[in-house]
Amino acid sequence: MKRIFTLLTLCACLLISGSALAGKTIVACDTNFMPFEFKKDGEYVGFDIDLWDAIAEEIGIDYKLQPMDFNGIIPALQTNNVDVGIAGITIKSEREKAVDFSYPYYQSGLRILVRSDEDNIKSIEDLAGKNVATKLATSSVDYLNKRLPNLEPKLFPNIDGAFMELRSGGVDAVLFDAPVVQHYANTAGKGVAKTVGPVYQGQYYGIAFPTGSDLREKVDVALLKIMEDGTYAKLYKKWFGEEPM
Repeated sequence: MKRIFTLLTLCACLLISGSALAGKTIVACDTNFMPFEFKKDGEYVGFDIDLWDAIAEEIGIDYKLQPMDFNGIIPALQTNNVDVGIAGITIKSEREKAVDFSYPYYQSGLRILVRSDEDNIKSIEDLAGKNVATKLATSSVDYLNKRLPNLEPKLFPNIDGAFMELRSGGVDAVLFDAPVVQHYANTAGKGVAKTVGPVYQGQYYGIAFPTGSDLREKVDVALLKIMEDGTYAKLYKKWFGEEPM
């Protein structure tokens, strides 16, 4: 009986350990980033969400989305509180020192958004001396600091705050990721805001992982397969209304 009890105890421990190891992959996202990720009718939707869902299905893993402010994603990856970060994260050398990135999955850039009745702002140079808003801890901040070092932009934890500040007249312009400001101009900001000027500073988004993560290679293989079999193009057209560049 003592041996049987010991054996049952051992089996129970193994089952508990197996359950812990089989936990869901925790995926950090920023759900204030249309059309990449946002909440609609109680569900998280968007290009990033659909793309990750396709990748997870290809790899064969269960996952749980963990919404958080964008500037908290990199620290969460560094401390292994999350396993993956997908939130339109620009691949930058400074970030590559802190986390690992997947193969680039989206080519973006920065664009200026102004009110519809604004005719004097047409380029980055026209922002000198103006009140400009953007999102905290993003490449937009780096770009403004480089091009207009004397400018002190208003920083918001979520880009929605910057859009609202523009509408209320608190700032003259918003500089942020081109697909996001264009989507806003075409939807919630239609008739109120417009994009002006060219796309500045071409940049690539990548999926982020804790340094040394074994998951990165699996995601890269799945991502490239999705790009080759037409799944990526289908999702791209669904959310951006055009074929991938």
